[in-house]
Amino acid sequence: MNHGEKAEALFKKGYNCSQSVLLAFSDLTGFDETTAAMLASSFGGGLARLREVCGAVSGGAMVLGLLRGYSDPTDREGKKAHYARVREFTNRFKEQNGSIICRELLSGVKTTAGGDPEERTEHYYQKRPCAALCRQAAEILDDLLSR
Repeated sequence: MNHGEKAEALFKKGYNCSQSVLLAFSDLTGFDETTAAMLASSFGGGLARLREVCGAVSGGAMVLGLLRGYSDPTDREGKKAHYARVREFTNRFKEQNGSIICRELLSGVKTTAGGDPEERTEHYYQKRPCAALCRQAAEILDDLLSR
């Protein structure tokens, strides 16, 4: 199973978008399932269901940070190169989907108000693009990381 397939399957298993993308790359990041799930847990639903930046995008940014990020706060070139990679990732995601904002990606999908997550039913998966968005984010990451 490739990273895109893993991310999609993880979302369908019940993980949020951010968790699904980060967990899909555990073979490369070295994170165990619990650590990765907890780290990404706040970013589902566009940051705690605020419907801001898509969780799949946030998860992808975490993957890029872990695998190609910088750690030295004085490394201006490393920071510049990393931000360029993250922008390339987000730009490609936006080109494919029209936005990186959760509420725009879910436009026309009725969602529950507040912070209560919706129950994951068959109907839930039929009405939302989230599983496919997780897959797309992972596929874009694979392409970027292969360079």
